Amino acid sequence: MQTLKEKPIHLETHPALTVCGVAFDLTPEGAAWLAAERLLVVADLHLEKGSAYAARGQPLPPYDTRATLARLENLIARFRPRAVVALGDSFHDRAAASRMDASDAAHLTRLAKNLDWVWISGNHDPVPPREFGGTVMAELRLGPLTFRHEPRPAPAIGEIAGHLHPCAAVRVRGRRLRRRCYASDGTRMVLPAFGAYAGGLNVLDRAWDGLFPGLDFHAWMMGGRTVVPVAARRLEAD
Repeated sequence: MQTLKEKPIHLETHPALTVCGVAFDLTPEGAAWLAAERLLVVADLHLEKGSAYAARGQPLPPYDTRATLARLENLIARFRPRAVVALGDSFHDRAAASRMDASDAAHLTRLAKNLDWVWISGNHDPVPPREFGGTVMAELRLGPLTFRHEPRPAPAIGEIAGHLHPCAAVRVRGRRLRRRCYASDGTRMVLPAFGAYAGGLNVLDRAWDGLFPGLDFHAWMMGGRTVVPVAARRLEAD
């Protein structure tokens, strides 16, 4: 288990998290950058979640896809990756592509066609739509790492996953802060949901039982311009 200094880390320093000896730079937007492979990793975009809710009579502003793609494009422009890996649930449901605004669909197609893009299958999108390009895979192996959607019970050495939408809560000077986060014990990592409308599940929730034995992990909490590692023993449940 690596030793971490629990203090704010500014984006300009690209706070690094090591999984099985492989260093990832973490961004406060919720993407992980694997510089050695020029690989940008995101999880749970949930594109067209807003329109899915609207179809069920729960109207939400229909701009979540546009906002999510804009944030992703900004990261692509910053890091200039060779490849993007989307760790499943990139689309909120099987009909997401048919509801997508034409300009948003064209935007996504432009992004995907200019990169080696890997769509990992998720539980919301077991068969991601093909019209946007890229390669669909159940999981991707790269050296000691395995990129998949749903985390498996420990030990899952080298696993990079999404699905659980991790968030964490901590009390600072009497004020309770709750943020999306990365979760890692140095042997595996779960990424936060990247989608604009994606919620978060507290890393102390029972759904996390069996992933990180005991409290021997850190939540890398996202702020506006920082990512801060916080030991699990300091976190609060919801």
